[in-house]
Amino acid sequence: MIETVRNIFSIPDLRQRVLFTFGMLAVFRIGANIPTPGINSAAVADYFAQLQGTFFGFMDMFSGGALANMTIFALGIMPYISASIILQLLTVVWPYLERIQKEGELGRKKITQYTRYGTILLSIIQGSAIAITLERTPSPSGLPFVEEPGWGFRLMAILTFTTGTAFLMWLGEQITERGIGNGISLLIFAGIAVGLPTSVIQTYQQLEVGSLSVLTLALLGVLMVATTAFVVLMESGQRRIPVQYAKRVVGRKMYGGQSTHLPIRVNTSGVIPVIFASSIIMFPQTIAQFINHPWAQSVSNALQGGQPLYNLLYVGGIIFFCYFYTAIIFNPEDVADNMRKYGGFIPGIRPGKRTAQYIDDVLTKLTLVGSVYLASVAVLPVFLISGFKVAPIPLVGPALDAMLPLWVTEGLGVPFFFGGTSLLILVGVAMDTVRQVESQLVMRHYDGFIKGGKVRGRRFV
Repeated sequence: MIETVRNIFSIPDLRQRVLFTFGMLAVFRIGANIPTPGINSAAVADYFAQLQGTFFGFMDMFSGGALANMTIFALGIMPYISASIILQLLTVVWPYLERIQKEGELGRKKITQYTRYGTILLSIIQGSAIAITLERTPSPSGLPFVEEPGWGFRLMAILTFTTGTAFLMWLGEQITERGIGNGISLLIFAGIAVGLPTSVIQTYQQLEVGSLSVLTLALLGVLMVATTAFVVLMESGQRRIPVQYAKRVVGRKMYGGQSTHLPIRVNTSGVIPVIFASSIIMFPQTIAQFINHPWAQSVSNALQGGQPLYNLLYVGGIIFFCYFYTAIIFNPEDVADNMRKYGGFIPGIRPGKRTAQYIDDVLTKLTLVGSVYLASVAVLPVFLISGFKVAPIPLVGPALDAMLPLWVTEGLGVPFFFGGTSLLILVGVAMDTVRQVESQLVMRHYDGFIKGGKVRGRRFV
């Protein structure tokens, strides 16, 4: 590993890319600490401390704490991700976008431009909502969120938030073009990873005061390493369908005749299903907290982590969005048509419709495995922290609560550093970045991180 890192900095072009990436990430972290004019950051931070586990806490995780402190990067890169997902969904129902998507490089540039316009529009909408909410929401500490309310503050806040998101979008594109890895993914990675030192310090403080034993800390470390290894294994896992290409004679040259494979990942949809499911569940829970009514409070309590309704909706949502998003980004019919055009076929399967059906069957089975894997990783932190509450289940709940041990219903009480979404993003982005560095080293005839092997990664955006 030390020799590999030394090789990275001995190659001028690769060294420049790595240093440029670190420099842009440093700019991102500096901007995440510059407060927005006209906002009392201390009052907002105290208020957001009460909203952990809600939709706002979920958004704050992606911004690296910028939303809780209301800095110039408060919206983070989420408007860009939302615009990208919306355009991907629209390509299925809007023939114009579907036609543009098939135009190659020119179509990709048009889609990118539309994504930028959508990002600015979403930033303006979200910035307006935040500015109006800060003006109208009373502060629990008694200090006003906004020093001088009015249209002057609203326009300044909208301009600041929108400009911050546009700058982050440009920053991510620069990292992708001139640095190492996917820029947007690395910005999200940096926003989540910045919370790791704080979590380590809190764990050490718990160890000092005696609330956390050395044995529990060791078991927690083993569990985190095992979970990370499991995520790496599943993210790099794939089913390779053998493909044979027929020989073709063009002029005096013969093409084709080789055997290859069609790789289909176990987790084709990435972390998007977890983000969708979390957002949908947290949104009504967050709205219910602002409604002073017994029914709204019961809804908010039922959607707390570890509650039966939360677990059911969360796992069901992840499985549904795995199939839904995979159907959008992977079309077996297009793959079968492209194989037939170039003379490729799966041994034992008739080209055309039968090939598409076979690929669809394989994809359906792999998606089931991938969705169960995503759901397991997503609910693991909830189980470790608070356990699975079975008492609220109608009819059989009290009996199950009496039968099950306390470590199942009350949790282990261990401070798991990251949630399932965070862990999936961190591992996925790290694998993709290492894969790109590996390819740069191998291309220049250097040994990579794995001698005689190859690192397989995946992109988040």
